[in-house]
Amino acid sequence: MIVTVFRSRVKSEAMQEYMTWAARMSALAKGMPGYISHKGFLAEDGEKVTIVEFESEETQRAWAQHPEHVGAKKKGRAEFYTEYKVQTCSLLRESAYPSPRTA
Repeated sequence: MIVTVFRSRVKSEAMQEYMTWAARMSALAKGMPGYISHKGFLAEDGEKVTIVEFESEETQRAWAQHPEHVGAKKKGRAEFYTEYKVQTCSLLRESAYPSPRTA
């Protein structure tokens, strides 16, 4: 599994348009082969964190290189974000409680 952590701060004046684009990217990601899940969080200080899971590096790369996603990333840099950081990580270990097999 590949996990991408996307941390960002959105310009307040761009938030409404950003939310429209974010909804489109969410729908697009869900339709990609290898997509597992994604969730977004908003910290008290205004930082947004999105965690995205794909089955493999290849399927995550396909998402990263999807033409609509590439366009959205360019627009984000130009118009939406004051800052962002992307971390793409391979899953080393996973545990859960309760175990998915017994839940």
